[in-house]
Amino acid sequence: QVQVVESGGGLVQAGGSLRLSCEASGRIFRLNDMDWYRQAPGKQREWVAGIARGGSTRYGDSVKGRFTISRDNAKNTVYLQMNSLKPEDTAVYYCNAKIWVLGGRSDNDYWGQGTQVTVSS
Repeated sequence: QVQVVESGGGLVQAGGSLRLSCEASGRIFRLNDMDWYRQAPGKQREWVAGIARGGSTRYGDSVKGRFTISRDNAKNTVYLQMNSLKPEDTAVYYCNAKIWVLGGRSDNDYWGQGTQVTVSS
């Protein structure tokens, strides 16, 4: 019914940049908040950043000033621009979208499969 797909991960040197994308598709009535999370090996999943449908943004302390979240509502897509990357940013990055599907009564959480980001020192 609904798919959430991340892309844009890869290997980058410390200090470099990457841009992640997350596109939602399917029988979507309304796409509400979209968030990025990450999970490093042996650690719990960590919230990174979020953006409301209207565009207001919020960031975790560890990425504030380095990462920028944005969205294109016409494309049902959220982006995460990551600058000044550090080895500790290495993780699988997941997209979470709150989607109200056609015929539904409210929104629900949908997760992507994740994209690997590796930052070498």
